[in-house]
Amino acid sequence: MHLKPVKAISGYNREQFAAEYLETGIPVLIKDFIDPDCEALKKWDYDYFRQQAGDVMVEVHSEENAHLDKATSQPAEKMKFGDYLNLIESQPTVRRLFLFNLLRERPDIKKELAVRKIADNLLTWLPFLFFGGEGSSVRYHYDIDMSHVFLSQFQGVKKVWLFPNEQSDLLYRLPWNFHGIADLRNPDYAAFPALSQLDGWECTLHFGETLFIPSGYWHYIQYETAGYSVAYRALPVSMLKRAVGVRNIFITRRFDDAMRKILGRKWFDYKMKTAHRRAERAVGRIL
Repeated sequence: MHLKPVKAISGYNREQFAAEYLETGIPVLIKDFIDPDCEALKKWDYDYFRQQAGDVMVEVHSEENAHLDKATSQPAEKMKFGDYLNLIESQPTVRRLFLFNLLRERPDIKKELAVRKIADNLLTWLPFLFFGGEGSSVRYHYDIDMSHVFLSQFQGVKKVWLFPNEQSDLLYRLPWNFHGIADLRNPDYAAFPALSQLDGWECTLHFGETLFIPSGYWHYIQYETAGYSVAYRALPVSMLKRAVGVRNIFITRRFDDAMRKILGRKWFDYKMKTAHRRAERAVGRIL
């Protein structure tokens, strides 16, 4: 597996960013995506969230590969948001919050966010929060809706690995799903030899920085410390990619759910075998 550092930029206008990154599909670290006068940069911390929304019930997820057979990770438990913050603040834990729409629960908090609209079709009205404890991670995947993602860090440090969609077979992607079956943090090259052929990017995301994840890019997120980030999405300009996103949501995922209910373990075994067979073929094409 070969990882090169993601380039960092600042001062780009919309036209420059579109030409160099949005249209080319190259990931980049943006130093000034978040407005420097953004209230959230100054006000947000665990105490503030506990005061504003400590009693909100949240779905908490566990180990990254707890549900390899399912298209989306299933929550392990529910707890009060304030109790969850106490947990990640006090000790390392794999517990994390996934696609947490706190800003829908508390609209006033949303008003404290401000970003530069550096890309067309940026959905500033739909930010999602992601929280994780030190040592937690999000299984590697690419986003089902094929949107571009702008991941902004507001507390703590994250490490992110990125791979273009063209390397899906090398990542042992399960057919009819959007994730793979290997352990990238501790790769077993004997069991998953295709991983040695991966060529991607690595980024360490700190407070106030934003990672641009192009449409269809695989991303593996690891929490170096406890913390949280905000993700904004931007619709791809390509109508084909938008159509693929719609197909993924309304056809691909539902077909997989149906087959899993009908065939059970046999369906997962078939997908596992197919992922390994495709990886072998991909390596053969390279070598």
